[in-house]
Amino acid sequence: MTTTKQKPVFTIRDGALKAAVWLNKRDAGHYYSVTVSRTFKQGDTFRDSYSFSGTENLRAAELHRKAYNRLLELRGQDRTPQEDGSIQVH
Repeated sequence: MTTTKQKPVFTIRDGALKAAVWLNKRDAGHYYSVTVSRTFKQGDTFRDSYSFSGTENLRAAELHRKAYNRLLELRGQDRTPQEDGSIQVH
């Protein structure tokens, strides 16, 4: 059995910080989630940390804001008009 690693829908970067937006599919529809991390090198291996220094917190907040604004655009594209005139969000 082969498993493929899920990739983010999009990633926003600011230096070593990144916000990755993920699509989560469920039977009842789907939703997006966001992870913000800091990439660092340990020996020859790149790793991610989810804690930030004081100044990195502001940059991480800005990445969250940018991801949120992009998600609003994606949600707008995900709306499907129904026959009864309602709109279903996917």
